[in-house]
Amino acid sequence: ASELDAEVLVVDNASADGSAEMVREEYPEVRLFALDENTGYAAGNNLALREASGKYHLLLNPDIVIKPGSVETLAGFLDERPAAAAVAPRLWHKDGSVQLSCRSFPDPDVIFYEALGLSRLFPKSKRFGKYRMSWWGYDDARTVDQPMASALMLRQEALAQIGTFDEDLPIFFNDVDLCRRLWDAGWEIWFTPAAEMTHEGGASTKQVRRQMIRESHRSMINYYRKHYRGKLCPLVYAAVVTTLHVSLYARLAAAALVGLIH
Repeated sequence: ASELDAEVLVVDNASADGSAEMVREEYPEVRLFALDENTGYAAGNNLALREASGKYHLLLNPDIVIKPGSVETLAGFLDERPAAAAVAPRLWHKDGSVQLSCRSFPDPDVIFYEALGLSRLFPKSKRFGKYRMSWWGYDDARTVDQPMASALMLRQEALAQIGTFDEDLPIFFNDVDLCRRLWDAGWEIWFTPAAEMTHEGGASTKQVRRQMIRESHRSMINYYRKHYRGKLCPLVYAAVVTTLHVSLYARLAAAALVGLIH
């Protein structure tokens, strides 16, 4: 980023593929934090956020490729919108298709649409495709509930107000929780197609699929307990939690079947 005064921090969560050594040898200007144990996504990002000194922080997964000019575009976007706590770029899959990288918050209606398969049957419906926003073309700038933190630029002023990632949600739903707290504090979160990046997607979790399915559901239930318990009608809350448990077993069974087939 030639026009930005930027620093690069890399947190290596105890990888075993030589990544830390590669960064140390090939990019000596990078501030490397090579951890002895995998502390999780939330804790790793929080370490970088504590050490970073800029007014904006761009979170990047290791499988993100930045298109030229995108970092400057994101920073300029936040410069122009002082009410924006975060902005996300448009993400592309390696095959050239757009990644559905923005979500609505997982309110009860979303849980039931997903569990009943309505989101898959009617992906272009604004009601049933609400969670993954599959009805939208990702071709215009707009506020969104919660973009994926795979590539997300955050404003330090906002983080100083509401805090960083909740480490009780170590891998999943910590970004959803962060976005929820930002919106609740009166900040905005945006998406812009003017900045673009390529995302391989799930490179760090796809090797442990069953474990990640369990962790994803555990985190979602903890997220629900944090943000919805005591606010929803108790019967609705119980129905959501039951639906999530049933969905877990369905996903585990599907993963086991895929494993047998392969």
